[in-house]
Amino acid sequence: MNLMGGSHVQRLEGAIQASVLRQNVIANNVANADTPHFKRSEVQFESLLRDQLSNNKLRGRRTHEKHMYIGPRSGVPQASLIQDKHSVMGNNKNNVDMEHEMTLQAENQLRYYTYVQQLNHHINMMKTAIDARR
Repeated sequence: MNLMGGSHVQRLEGAIQASVLRQNVIANNVANADTPHFKRSEVQFESLLRDQLSNNKLRGRRTHEKHMYIGPRSGVPQASLIQDKHSVMGNNKNNVDMEHEMTLQAENQLRYYTYVQQLNHHINMMKTAIDARR
């Protein structure tokens, strides 16, 4: 039985990794706010996970096309990077809106801390269970 690496922990780990990637993408968007023709990017993870969980089609990630699929609920989707190529904010054809990026950054920070707290809670529960057996 894999207590620390169960599906709940794998989903939290994937969410934390997506939050770190999202922070880097937001920082890149902000850094290029004045770059002509720069197109902002965004990270998708939570919606992919929600879709897979609601469709009950969650599968493991294959690292080679000859590998067989791992059964349902054994994997976590990879965060995907999406570039917004269609909108334009300024005269320089850049589409970075600083207020929107700052809002996304604050939201991402709250998500990250929530995920870390959930993971810490899970680890503390396992520690309590182990200590109770002694």
